[in-house]
Amino acid sequence: MSEHHAAPTGITRWLFTTNHKDIGTLYLWFSFIMLLVGGSMAMVIRSELMYPGMQVVDPNFFNMMTTMHGLIMVFGAIMPAMVGLANWLIPMMIGAPDMALPRMNNWSFWILPAAAILLVAPMFIGGDFMSGQGPAFGWTFYEPLSGQYGNLAFFVFAVHLLGFSSIMGSINIIATILNMRAPGMTLMKMPMFVWTWLITAFLLIAVMPVLAGVVTMMLTDKYFGTSFFDAAGGGDPVMFQHIFWFFGHPEVYIMILPAFGVVSMIIPTFARKKLFGYASMVYATAAIAFLSFIVWAHHMFTVGMPVAGELYFMYATVMIAVPTAVKVFNWTATMWKGALTFEIPMLWAIAFVFMFTIGGFTGLMLGLTPVDFQYHDTYFVVAHFHYVLVTGSLFAIIAAFYYWVPKWTGNMYPPLLSKIHFWASLISVNVLFFPQHFIGLAGMPRRIPDYAVQFADWNYWSSIGGFVFGLSQILFLVIVIKTIKGGEKATDQVWESAEGLEWTIASPAPYHTFATPPEVK
Repeated sequence: MSEHHAAPTGITRWLFTTNHKDIGTLYLWFSFIMLLVGGSMAMVIRSELMYPGMQVVDPNFFNMMTTMHGLIMVFGAIMPAMVGLANWLIPMMIGAPDMALPRMNNWSFWILPAAAILLVAPMFIGGDFMSGQGPAFGWTFYEPLSGQYGNLAFFVFAVHLLGFSSIMGSINIIATILNMRAPGMTLMKMPMFVWTWLITAFLLIAVMPVLAGVVTMMLTDKYFGTSFFDAAGGGDPVMFQHIFWFFGHPEVYIMILPAFGVVSMIIPTFARKKLFGYASMVYATAAIAFLSFIVWAHHMFTVGMPVAGELYFMYATVMIAVPTAVKVFNWTATMWKGALTFEIPMLWAIAFVFMFTIGGFTGLMLGLTPVDFQYHDTYFVVAHFHYVLVTGSLFAIIAAFYYWVPKWTGNMYPPLLSKIHFWASLISVNVLFFPQHFIGLAGMPRRIPDYAVQFADWNYWSSIGGFVFGLSQILFLVIVIKTIKGGEKATDQVWESAEGLEWTIASPAPYHTFATPPEVK
C-alpha cells in the first residue's frame, strides 16, 4: 500500500476502520466525552457539598453520583485516553505501519461504548431520573452492600466488557512492540512512552481477569445462591476487599505509568537534553509495576489484619517511593542546566512533576499503618488520589494532546487560549483538592452528602475550585475543535529539538505511514 494512500470517507470509515490513527482518534474522543460526563457528575457532588445541609439532591442520588463519577473517570476517561495515545503513537514511534492486530483493535474500541451504555443505563430505568436507579455503592463496590443493588447484572456485564476491551488492547500493544519495531530499534533504544506501555500492557493482562473473577462471584452470590461474601452462608466480606484491591492497586499504576512515559518524552524536548538516566527509568518503571502487585492490602489497614500483615504491607508500600523518586529525580536532572523553554506542553509536564509529587507524599503518609487509622476513608484519601489521577494522569494526557496534536492535525493549537486553559486549570485544581487534605485531617468522612458545620469553609472553596476547573475543560473542548478546524500550520518537525521517528514524517501524519520501515541508527 502506498505511503500516501487516501483515507476512506464517511461513517463506514469510523465504524469499520482498522487504521491505528483512526482508532486512536476514536478512543480519545470517547474518553473526552466520558471526561465531560464524569465531570458533570463531579459538579453535582460539589454543588451538594458547597454548603452543609441537604439542598440539591437526595442522599441516594448523591451516592449514585459518587459511584458513577469514579467508575466513569477510571474506566471511561483515563484508561481509554491512555490507550488512544498508545494507538496513535506506538506504531509511529517504533516505525511500524500499523498495530499488529488491526481488526482486534477495532473490536476492542467498539466494545467500550457498549460497556458505557450498560453502566449508565440503570440510571434511566424505572421511575424518574432523580430517583436514581443506578449503582450507589461507591466505585469500589464493596460487598455485602453492592449485593443489595437491584440492577447488579448491568454493572457486572459492563465490567466484563471493559475487561475484554482492555485485554484485547493490551495483547495488541505487546504484539506490536515485540514484533514490529523498525530494523535497528533494540529494546533499549525504544522511546520511554513505548516502554511504559509495554509494561502497562502486561499489568492489564494480569489484573483484568481478577476483576472479572470478583464481579462474577458477586453475580453468583446475588442470582445463583452462592455465598462467597455472605457471612451468613460461611463467606467472607473481607475476601472481597482482598480480591478487589489485588486488581485495584495495580490499576492505579496502569493509569499513571503511561503518564510517566508522556512526561519523559516532553521534558527532554524542551530542556534540549537527552533524558537523564534512560536505563534507570526503564528499571524504575518495571520495579513500580512489580511492587504494585504486592502492596494491595494497604487499602485495608482498618479491617483487623494481624500486626505482621500490617507491617509487611506498610514496608512494601513505602518501598514504591524509591523507584518513583528515581523518576522524579531523573526528570529534574533532565531539566537541570538545560536550555529550557516553556511551551504549553512543557508547562503541563512541569505541573505534572510538581503536583504528582504532592500526591506521592500524601500516599507515603497513607502507607504508614498507625497514621492511616486516622486518615482512612476521610477526604484526605480523596485529596491524595485526585492529586495522582487528576494532576497526574489527566495533566499528562492534556500535555500529550498539546505536544502531539500538531503532528496529528497539521495545525498548531491557539496559543493564548491554551495558556488561559493551563493557568485556569492549574490554579483551580489546587483550590479544589488542596483544602480536602485539611478537612480530611480534621475528620470529615468521604462519600457523605451532608457534614458538620465546622467543615463548611473549606468545602465552599473546594466547590468554587471545582466549578472553575470544570469550566476550564469546556475551554479545552473549544481549543480542541479550533485546532482541528485550522489555525497556524505546523512544520513537519514541529518542535526543533524533538527526537523520535514520529517527527520524521509529515504533519499531519499521512493515513498510512512507514510502508517501508525506517532504519534506526
